[in-house]
Amino acid sequence: MMITLKQADLLTAIVTPFNEKNKIDFASLTKLTNHLIEMGSNGFVIGGTTGETPTLTHDEKIELYRKFGQIVAGRVPVIAGTGSNNTAETIAFTNEVAKIPGIDCALVVVPPYNKPNQRSMIAHFTEISQKASLPIIIYNIPGRTGVKMTQETIVELAKLPNIVGIKQCASLEELEYVVDHTDDFQVFTGEDAQALSARVLGASGVISVASHSYAKQMRAMYDSLYAGNWQKAGAIQRWLTPRMDALFMYPSPSPIKALLTAQGFSMGGCRLPLVALNKEEKINLAQNLGLAKDALFGELPLDLGGDIND
Repeated sequence: MMITLKQADLLTAIVTPFNEKNKIDFASLTKLTNHLIEMGSNGFVIGGTTGETPTLTHDEKIELYRKFGQIVAGRVPVIAGTGSNNTAETIAFTNEVAKIPGIDCALVVVPPYNKPNQRSMIAHFTEISQKASLPIIIYNIPGRTGVKMTQETIVELAKLPNIVGIKQCASLEELEYVVDHTDDFQVFTGEDAQALSARVLGASGVISVASHSYAKQMRAMYDSLYAGNWQKAGAIQRWLTPRMDALFMYPSPSPIKALLTAQGFSMGGCRLPLVALNKEEKINLAQNLGLAKDALFGELPLDLGGDIND
């Protein structure tokens, strides 16, 4: 059964694997995508922060989105990153991506580096919403952009017909406000540790990094919540939270790529200016994930623990 964005609750902000020549490894991407759908992810963001979009060329992004649309083949919704700090360029690229089969929405980040104020943000997203050929998901991530879109600005932009949702990286109180003051608006937390709390508060779900390796547990957490077993859902979230936090000990996506590589997925390294984890960092990450200190130097079982049947 095909899943729509309104039905999706566990979306993976998927990594971009590279081969030994530092080119996109589409065979590895295919293997990982199919595995994640099998484990319970029911949507994807392609070309986001975790996908190392700033280091991809225009042509690489177009090829990535085109092939990813073919890999997913309509099974779950796909949101493609198209935002930049140039409004006209964002509109042009979004409309180019809109022609690619299998792309359902565009993820448009609050402009980084320019440091726009709230009035400028409204002008930027209003212009895009009027001229873009894809539905828009706002990406509010102040830790990366240097500015935060306020909850009032989000609510104002949510009134525009072509802005259909947000990936919100902020406090739960701000997320509550957005949920409470919008209608038919998809609110996704971008903070893994908020996955359960956000859903309980009425958000649509989470756009996750941890789901690369913990989709099985996260799906069980949501399914337990829906079945009324909040105790089990809470226990799973408590088990997940320190592991989710560990995956951001070092610049993302270096930690999740190291973990996926140990699980048997060919990830390659990260593109500069990011670098892969060194030996000491891998040991530290493994121990914070509750694994043996040498766990990231070989291959692990795909199930990383957390008996969801307890």
